[in-house]
Amino acid sequence: MNIEEILNTSQIPKENIKYQEPMKNHTTFKIGGLADCYIKVKTVEELKEILKIVNENNIKLTIIGNGSNILVSDYGIEGIVAEINIKKYEKIEKTYNNTSNIKNIEIILGAGNKVSEVAQKFLNEELTGFEELSGIPGTIGGAIRMNAGAHGKEMKDIVETVTVIDRCGNIKILKNEEMEFEYRKSIILQKKYIVLETKIKLQKGKKEEIKRKMDELKEKRKQTQPLEYPSAGSTFKRGKDFITAKLIDEAGLKGYKIGDAQISEKHAGFIINKGNATAENVLQLIEYTKAKIYESTGKTIEPEVEIIGRKLKEESKR
Repeated sequence: MNIEEILNTSQIPKENIKYQEPMKNHTTFKIGGLADCYIKVKTVEELKEILKIVNENNIKLTIIGNGSNILVSDYGIEGIVAEINIKKYEKIEKTYNNTSNIKNIEIILGAGNKVSEVAQKFLNEELTGFEELSGIPGTIGGAIRMNAGAHGKEMKDIVETVTVIDRCGNIKILKNEEMEFEYRKSIILQKKYIVLETKIKLQKGKKEEIKRKMDELKEKRKQTQPLEYPSAGSTFKRGKDFITAKLIDEAGLKGYKIGDAQISEKHAGFIINKGNATAENVLQLIEYTKAKIYESTGKTIEPEVEIIGRKLKEESKR
């Protein structure tokens, strides 16, 4: 039986399933070939059924969120792509931190909640501690998986617990210290867990102060990042003892293009899609940039963007 025949007998809503789906429609890079099967997953029960199906039928499974930190192969993705769209918003408890008299508020968020949407909700409810993260262009699940961060704050700084499911369908709750958070990584990557929800801790604040900070950071992003073009966010990881974007800038690579993939003239740490860039264009530009930086500085830079999907045909020739 093929994937379509198998899924036809499942309980997953048919309107949430698409076949031969262009992944460029589901990535912020606007790049990517066809997924054999694309499913928008809205409940834990649906995800459990998908895990059972892929395990029993030896089908490849790829998990994505908002598609904001990935580069999908021009040759698409084999098997099933599951977009985690499990949403939740629940304030569960209010306590006082006796040492500083700060009111801490715990909130449960679904993995499929968009960071930008919960940031707006926190503003409306006068909750502070999330402002620095408000511009991350992804979902809560993806942000936890990569320990996303901005302006000196990372997800690890606010996460209390994370509820995950493993590839066999077992659910477990991990405490912050069990998450093994590091720069742009967590135990989620290592164990291939799928995030279901998280409990975070914020504080009660003043709406005008929260809004002012969010507006300032938004303006800073507009001035310094190429938000007007499709991208996967920051393309390269920060070095241990260097700022990668600064090295790329100093190497004179701003504006360098391969096809329609270009190193942003506004921020050298971003590769942008100027119109019809392919994944191969982006990969060639990443490799060219890595080689130039190593040649000029002796330093090795690493991509932050995750490359997924069928291997590019050109790669097999290298």
